[in-house]
Amino acid sequence: MTKVLVIQGAGMNMRGKVQVEIFGPNTLDQMNEQIRGYGESLGVDVKIVHSNVEGEVVNALYDAWEEGYDACLINPAGYTTVNGPLRGAIQQVPMPVIEVHASNPTARGTVSAVLPVSQGCVYGFGVYGYYLAMEAVKHTVD
Repeated sequence: MTKVLVIQGAGMNMRGKVQVEIFGPNTLDQMNEQIRGYGESLGVDVKIVHSNVEGEVVNALYDAWEEGYDACLINPAGYTTVNGPLRGAIQQVPMPVIEVHASNPTARGTVSAVLPVSQGCVYGFGVYGYYLAMEAVKHTVD
């Protein structure tokens, strides 16, 4: 079975509570429930991690590689514009990392520091973007 780590970055715990006009009304728990359902429908084993601490996210990424995960989907959220340890970790792990955003950060003038080191990205399709990214993993990993 394909194993995918989903990383929810800094501030994702505020989804559905603030900036609803940009990110929509779904809370992180609601999004994660849908993501697990997408994984189940695709035959993908999904592990979801959220942290507002960049080092914890880096450790989760490294651990996933060590544990044999096939890929990582990351919504960097508050880490979108950082050039620190997370970007370096993404460059180091030899597994696909796909950046996912429910909204389109480029439309808001935000330039992703993570995108240049990611295999690809899915922007602007809400939580359905995670499904699209998992589909990409299923078709490119095996």
